[in-house]
Amino acid sequence: MAIPVIDFSKINGEEREKTLSEIATACEEWGFFQLMNHGIPLELLNKVKKLSSEWYKTEREEAFKTSSTPVKLLNELLQKNSEAKLENVDWEDVFTFVNNNQNEWPSTLKEAMIEYREEVRKLASKMMEVMDENLGLAKGYIKKAFNEGMEDGEETAFFGTKVSHYPPCPHPELVNGLRAHTDAGGVVLLFQDDEYDGLQVLKDGEWIDVQPLPNAIVINTGDQIEVLSNGRYKSAWHRVLAREEGNRRSIASFYNPSYKAAIGPAAEEGGSEKKYPKFVFGDYMDVYANQKFMPKEPRFLAVKSL
Repeated sequence: MAIPVIDFSKINGEEREKTLSEIATACEEWGFFQLMNHGIPLELLNKVKKLSSEWYKTEREEAFKTSSTPVKLLNELLQKNSEAKLENVDWEDVFTFVNNNQNEWPSTLKEAMIEYREEVRKLASKMMEVMDENLGLAKGYIKKAFNEGMEDGEETAFFGTKVSHYPPCPHPELVNGLRAHTDAGGVVLLFQDDEYDGLQVLKDGEWIDVQPLPNAIVINTGDQIEVLSNGRYKSAWHRVLAREEGNRRSIASFYNPSYKAAIGPAAEEGGSEKKYPKFVFGDYMDVYANQKFMPKEPRFLAVKSL
């Protein structure tokens, strides 16, 4: 069993209806799928891949090996000869790009990331419009819901990019690359490593590898899409396995609601029976911050409803 792979170039051709159906099925049954021919220039993808890996190697790799928390905790565990697994830490190095002011980054990486993020933002908008259509919502519904208080076309939604590396781990059986979780926000667009695997999604009680595909963009739906669709689309549990060999790279971009956005089931979804409360996204994030790696359903009950 493999997660769906969809040729996005066909969305505007004769196979549009088929492509819409494939995306709808992927959202309903998986919450994860891979897009090929998505429109982001391959030259740009290669540049971002190369520069991100170089930045990690020159500026972050040594610090991870010598002074990072997961390395220290694993060493302590081994000294105790314990067979327990480290459950509350991830074998992951992270740097983030939220705006265009990452002055500590080299100009080449910063410029490439700005260009890449603009392309990914456009792809996120297209994907949300596809979800609108498949859910029977007005065009732009999801994007408008995420951009509370948007004026003159100025978006208020949060759009951030997380660059992760999962370095080789001497004892991958004792630590997680990234613990199992669902994503709190809206639409996640992932440019993952095309050589090393490790990302898995939970499907019908079984962990399924998200197979590395060169130049693909992995799409996954977050908790807020689940709420807006009234449960028709589910946010999927996923995790990253630690690896003994290979330094896996992952570049995830998150198109999330603004913290002031009020999120609830769309009027067109589910008729009068609403399976989820309506709440302010910032309030949900306060709950999620403490419950990210815990069961999902109690979060919706714990958040203050409107």
